[in-house]
Amino acid sequence: MSSPPAGLARAVDAHRAFEPDSDAETTFVSTTTAFDGVVDAETTDDGVSFSVTVTVPMLSTVTDDELAPIVEDGWYETFERRVTDVGAIFRTERALTPQVTHDDREAVVTVTLTDTNVERGVDDAAALIDFVEGTYVQGIIPGYTYTDPVAGLLEQARAAGGSS
Repeated sequence: MSSPPAGLARAVDAHRAFEPDSDAETTFVSTTTAFDGVVDAETTDDGVSFSVTVTVPMLSTVTDDELAPIVEDGWYETFERRVTDVGAIFRTERALTPQVTHDDREAVVTVTLTDTNVERGVDDAAALIDFVEGTYVQGIIPGYTYTDPVAGLLEQARAAGGSS
């Protein structure tokens, strides 16, 4: 096993969105999203590589209602299209191509970014995880009764927007 990138522990400890994974010193987990966000870091010739993985539930697993397969297929296609169009969310210009896969229970977004600045890389990994969560929430289909974690996300959005 290689040693962790220089400054990684300090950057993760200082960041409000992460905590170190107790099982791996080069892995850290998101603490500010309802979904599973995990980042693995390693030193490369170009700096530090951050492999970001965000796992979100398929819509049919977080609703009490029956969701027709065509509805979930359309939802997933839209989520995939939106989440791969990352745009300008980072502290530096990046050309990234997230990969999205799914099964009956969850969708997984993976992307790797590299940076010579560890703190900026950690910030950008957090931004990517937040982007995936925001993209997911934007795609929630109205008219269904959702369970957690989606019900909690919708409640937070209502509270932030001042509605009930």
